[in-house]
Amino acid sequence: MGDDIHDFFDDDLDSWPEAGDGGGLTPPTPPRSRKEMRLKRKRRKQHRLIKVVVAVVAILLVIGGGIAAVQAVKGWRHAGTADQSIVDDYPGPGSGSVSFTIQQGEGALQIAQHLLDEDVIKSTEAFTSVVSANDMTLYPGTYQLRHQMKASSVAAILSDQGNAKGFLEVRQGERLSTVLENAAQATDQSVSVFTDATKDQKVIDAILPTEANGSFEGWLQPGVYDVAQDKDPQHLLKQMVDARIAQLDELGVPQGEERERILIIASIVEAEVNQDEYYGKVSRVIYNRLDQDMSLGMDSTVAYGFDTTGTQLTNDQLNDESNPYNTRVHKGLPPTPISNPGDEAIEAALHPTDGNWLYFVTTNLETGETKFTDDYDTFEQYVQEYKANDGAN
Repeated sequence: MGDDIHDFFDDDLDSWPEAGDGGGLTPPTPPRSRKEMRLKRKRRKQHRLIKVVVAVVAILLVIGGGIAAVQAVKGWRHAGTADQSIVDDYPGPGSGSVSFTIQQGEGALQIAQHLLDEDVIKSTEAFTSVVSANDMTLYPGTYQLRHQMKASSVAAILSDQGNAKGFLEVRQGERLSTVLENAAQATDQSVSVFTDATKDQKVIDAILPTEANGSFEGWLQPGVYDVAQDKDPQHLLKQMVDARIAQLDELGVPQGEERERILIIASIVEAEVNQDEYYGKVSRVIYNRLDQDMSLGMDSTVAYGFDTTGTQLTNDQLNDESNPYNTRVHKGLPPTPISNPGDEAIEAALHPTDGNWLYFVTTNLETGETKFTDDYDTFEQYVQEYKANDGAN
């Protein structure tokens, strides 16, 4: 009976109350019979077996669930990748032809939606992600695309400004001849159509103010112009001249002959130096020379008269008196502006920097460094410095 008693006390030991729990130290009530003890021992073994089985099952569930979860994630990621390549983007190269226009000021998402509407791309996400990942700039203009193209191919075309049609950009400091060439290219017309318009007296009288003296040079406002819908040369010239007049009014440039004078000075300022930090000083040199009845001696004006650049001038050209734009031999300002100056150069012509300079030399063409002086000997030193730098470069 010793084993039975031992089993009894082992089985019910945990049911004894702890000291201090209010239950005292009374042992459990003994079983009524040996049979009852055997049944209780059997139930205890079954209970332990159940606990072991439950624990094992729980562990297996945790392990199995983790594996299933990993497999599910992998499957989801794979499905997502497949979905992106199959559902969201076309494989390309596409078919047919689509004339697609980006308007000035449109963003990547807006452009993507228009591409989706034209069935050029399959999703806006595929297109915008390529543009964002590659930090692309999308240029205004009209492009020739296809239906159902790969998004990356579309982005590559729209980010190449050379592919853009239908928009004309007039840059500050550009000559009239360059603007007309670009306008012809943007509108798929002959450049003669535009040059003829600038020489047509009816067009001149209808568009230019009297102080322009019949020349469009200097009177075209830098900016971007939409030529996709209206390619008429007269209409385009009017847009640019009207924009110039409005901007001159905004800047407070006096009207009449003084307005043309300011444009001439500003065009020389912009042509002589390539950094706006020097604009005010160059403007002052021009005014000082005019005040002292000196010739301006500007190579930029001579070059304009020969339709070339300052670095390509020959000695014969520099001394050619037949060139009305040769300010080396002719005193005063040239007959017209020599380019279409930007706002900074116009501001410099209106408000030249205070100083007594009479000479300036860009001593380093790579950096644009320009030096100013009122002393001729110092000027000659600057010329030698320029020659030394030019030879070294």
